[in-house]
Formats: sequence, structure tokens, C-alpha cells
Amino acid sequence: MTTTMERPSAAADSAPVTSPRWELVGLVALLFGTGIAYIWGLGASGWANSFYSAAIQAGSVSWKAFFFGSSDAANSITVDKPPMSLWLMSLSVRIFGLNTWAMLVPQALLGVASVALLRATVKRRFGGAAGLLAGLVLAVTPVAALMFRFNNPDALLVLLMIAAVWALLRGVETGKTKWLLITGMFVGFGFLTKQLQVMLVVPPLALTYLIAGPPKFLIRLWQLFGALGAMIVSAGWWILIVEFWPASSRPWVGGSQNNSILELTLGYNGFGRLSGDETGSVTPGRSGMGGDMAGGMPGGIWGETGILRMFDASQGGQIAWLIPAALILLVVGLVLRGKAPRTDVQRASLIVWGSWLLVTGLTFSFMAGIFHAYYTVALSPAVAALVGIGSVVLWRRRETYWVRIAMAVAVTSTVVMAWVLLGRSESFVPWLKWAILVVGIVAVVALLIPALTRGRLAAASILAVMFAGLAGPTAYAVDTIGTPHTGAIVSAGPNTGMRGFGGMGEGRGGPGGMQLPAGVQIPAGMQPPAGFPGQAGAAGGAEMGGTGRGMGGGMGGLLEGSAPTAAITEMLEQDADSYTWVAAAIGANTAAGYQLATEDPVMPVGGFNGTDPSPTLAQFQQYVADGEIHYFIGGGGMPGMESGTSAEISAWVTENFTATTVDNVTFYDLTQ
Repeated sequence: MTTTMERPSAAADSAPVTSPRWELVGLVALLFGTGIAYIWGLGASGWANSFYSAAIQAGSVSWKAFFFGSSDAANSITVDKPPMSLWLMSLSVRIFGLNTWAMLVPQALLGVASVALLRATVKRRFGGAAGLLAGLVLAVTPVAALMFRFNNPDALLVLLMIAAVWALLRGVETGKTKWLLITGMFVGFGFLTKQLQVMLVVPPLALTYLIAGPPKFLIRLWQLFGALGAMIVSAGWWILIVEFWPASSRPWVGGSQNNSILELTLGYNGFGRLSGDETGSVTPGRSGMGGDMAGGMPGGIWGETGILRMFDASQGGQIAWLIPAALILLVVGLVLRGKAPRTDVQRASLIVWGSWLLVTGLTFSFMAGIFHAYYTVALSPAVAALVGIGSVVLWRRRETYWVRIAMAVAVTSTVVMAWVLLGRSESFVPWLKWAILVVGIVAVVALLIPALTRGRLAAASILAVMFAGLAGPTAYAVDTIGTPHTGAIVSAGPNTGMRGFGGMGEGRGGPGGMQLPAGVQIPAGMQPPAGFPGQAGAAGGAEMGGTGRGMGGGMGGLLEGSAPTAAITEMLEQDADSYTWVAAAIGANTAAGYQLATEDPVMPVGGFNGTDPSPTLAQFQQYVADGEIHYFIGGGGMPGMESGTSAEISAWVTENFTATTVDNVTFYDLTQ
């Protein structure tokens, strides 16, 4: 390895570092371009994921709702995640008012921060070129371009995971315990963002420090226990408060069946995601709905599991473009560092990013529970770092013939991947896959001929390689940025017809365009979610008062927020101050649109799915008797899938109160 690739000495590490002008220009262009791309046109996505938007609105007007992550300012129930990601957006809305920009700009800034921190982490060990390339790859990854412009927790989760690796590698450099404690703190904050998903980076972090940490083995173990303690403290304070706060004076823990944050952590958001046995899910059990569907849904409604899951039609276009190249570059990079000392920080970098990619990728590939394509954003920093590191390391060793072959194989795998992924959406820039093929062939030939990678020709070869590797994901990212996205299930890039529920196609801009795969039928007695062809919105039928979004009141459903008309909003706002909740509805997404339109609390009966036992029928009846709820909105949730509690409440209301239809949505005045 050349001296430019060796770990700097302690004296050099403490000395001021002056970056060359090209690197500073590149950094400014990268961060400015990422910021513009991620902020551009944010208003078109409306409320994005209405489920979280309602909680953001609630947190902006109630500090109690802010702390707990409540779906409504009256604190009936929380969202089914810890609230840390909501805190940033709620503070922004509290300052700038309730609007799309105030809600989503913090997410875009998290994207810029993630790109900047990944670039800095890679640059420290491998130089400016590797850092800029890693940051660029992350910025143009389609699923990253989606989630940093959306209000799901994943944006903050990605930044915190990158921060944990940054701190861990500083610990590998110095051996100081403080960096392990900081690592644990970032992981703990990640837990308060999306619970057990952040734990996927813990094995890579621990393995890397055990292998490469400077102190003796027993000291390294104690330091890792210290990191574990820091993680527990940084996440546990909020968990303890929620657990010991009197249940009668706090909201129900959404997603749990026993009003317990520990149950939510270990069950619905924990091991249930791996096994598929998720109590409270709309498709409980390992096989979900898929096992009952004619025509077959391999692996259940969440898609077929297996080693190639990240490359299938649902996930491939989100993240798979550079995964083969990243794995090849990882192996070659480790081989090139084979004789380095145990504490070599460059090898440690490859280990932590590589094990992140492998552990997270394999977990996503084989988990049998709820899985959405956008989860793959958790792979994007590892892929980006390995591509940035590996490309520069191999380029610097290009005079070694087998290294040239390895580079050519990596480029070839990327071209093949782009050909396959672009071929799944034939109407999307149809010429691009041919351009990538031609330029990719040129790039491979150039890498195999030494004379074409020297002098002025080297720049042309680099440009050819970059076009072959980044043109496909960049095109998908541009399409993602130019397309509004709303609803609970979103995907990046053009519609391949196989997205959403593990293969049920998600339409551009949200689930409104979902279609069942050929030959698949909804089981008898079960109603599909809102947006499926031939359905009258989420509920269908006059009794439940359902309409599709954009029709009449747009009462929403399981996956899509409601879109109330002006007449409905005006009706709900009448005497709103006289009620704790201006309305109640089955399911959080149904309730969300009405709450966002009125900025008054709307009770989401049963939480996100309508399956949580909150409130009980007796509690709901008491609220009605006390005059705390004005209206009950018919329909919502996923008909046929509500918990007994939601079904009991709906039946009690329809039996005891008179229905009134306003703009095709059924209301029951609970004060009459």
C-alpha cells in the first residue's frame, strides 16, 4: 500500500490539515447540491405520511404530546415508534407554523448532515476523493432521496447510525473510552428513533472494536460494556418514564396490546418483525394474508424472503444498484490490508462498513414480519462508504494487474445490475440502460489497459466508470425528487408494478395506485385497504360511509390519510373548543387528515391499524357521556381487521346514534 494510504501519525493527526482547492470546491458542490435536491419541491408531498404528520401537529401544540409522541394533542394514544424523530419536526412546526415545508425541511437537512458526516468519516482515513465519492453515492441513492424528503423516522436513524460509526472509528484510532461511550449514546438515540432497528449496527460496532481496538482484550471488553451502559442510559431514561408514568394520565402506547413500551419494543417493533408473529398487525402470523390468496404470494404479504430479496422487483431499484460492487470492493480492500497491524484503522473501517452491510442486508432478506422497501435506506451509508473507499483504494493500486481485474469485475457487476433494474421499468428513460452498457464496456476496457488509466486519459476513464456506476441510481433519484409521495408505504423511482405490500404495486406518489398481482384475489370476508381497484375507499358501501381519496370527503383508510372537504372541516370546527376531541375515527390515518385540517384533536380509535385496544368500549362510552367527543366518523382502518374493541365501538355507535352523510362521508353526532 502506498504511503498516502497509511494511517497518519499522532503528530500529523494533531496538526492543521489544509485541503486542496478541488476538494473544498467538491465539498461545497456536494453539500449545496444535496441540499437543493432534497429541499426542492417538498410542498408537493402534502402531509406525506399523515400518520406521523398528525403526531407532529399534536406535538407542536402540546408539550405532553411532544414528549410521548401522541397522535393527538388530547393524548389518547401514541404513534407506534418512540418520538425522537418527531421532536425535530414538531419544534420546527411550533416555530414556523403547520405546513409541509416546516415539517419536511428538517428531514432534508438531516440528509445533508448524513452526507457531510459520511464524507468526513471516510475522508479521515482514505482521503478527500474517497470521502466525496462516498457522500455522492449516498446522496443519489434512490431510497435516500426518498426518505430524506419524507417524515418517517428513518432519516434521523440513518444519521445516528453514521454518527455511531464515526465515534467508534475515533475509538479505534485512540483507544479512549470516551469514544466508546459516545458510540453507545448515538445507538441509544437511535433506539429512541426506531427502536430495535438500530441494534443491527451493534454487532458490526462491537466486532470492529474487539478486532481493532488498541487496548488489551479485557480492557476492550470493559470499554464495550461501558458503551452498552451509555446506550442504556441514553435510551432508558425515556423508557423508564413511560413505563412508570401512571397509565391513567398518559396516552396509550400505540402498537402495544397491553399499554407497554417494553411490549412494543420486544413484540410488534422487535422480534415479531423477524418471526412474523406480530400481535396487533393487520396480518398477524408468519404467513400474513399471503397464504390465503389465490395465485400465491410467496413469503406472505410482505414479500418472499431469501438471499436475493434486496434485488427483487420491490427493493432492487431502491438500493441494489451498487451492492455487488460494494461487496467486491470490500473483499479486495480487506485483502490489500492483509498484512497491516491488528489496530489498522483502514481495515477497521472496512470491517465496520462491510459487516453493517452484511448484517443488515441479511436480516432484511430473511425477516418474515412487516417489511417495506424504504427500510433499505439503512443499507445506503454502508454501500456508499464501501464504494467510496474501495474505488479509491483500488484505483491507487491499479498498477497491480489483479487489482485492475477486480475493478473491471466491480464495474461489470454494476452495469449488469443497472441493465436489470432499468429493464423493470421499460418506459422510464429507455435509452439509459443502453448508454450505461456502452459506457460501461468502455470503462471496463480502459481499466484493463494500463495506458488508458495514466496521464490525461485517466480522467476520461474515471468519468466513464462514474457514469456507468451512478447514472442509473441518479436517474431514479431525480424521478423520486420530482414525484410527490404520500401515504404509509412509499417507494423511490418509477413504478415497476411490484411495490407496496411485498409485491402489491405501490402507485407513484403513494398507495393510491396499488394493484394486486395477476391471479391474486382478496380472501372471502376480508376487505382490502384503501386504494385497491374496484373498492369504494377504505370502507366501501354506504354503511361505513367510505369514499376514495379525492372523492367527496376522502375519508382515507389504513394506508392513506383522509382528505376532508371544506364543508366537513367547517362542520368539525363548529364549537370545537367545547370538546376534547372534535371527532373519533377507526384508525390513525383516517383520523389524521381531519386533525390536520382542523388542527384540533381527533381520536384515532385503535391506533394505526385500528387493532390496539384503546380506548375500550366502556372508556369510549364514558367520553361520550361526558360530552368529550363531538362526532364519530364511519369507516376507517381496514374493515374486517379491526380489534374487538374497535369493532365494538363502531357497532355501539351505529346502533345508538343517527348517521348523517356529508360529502359522501358518514358522521354520527355523539351529542344527540
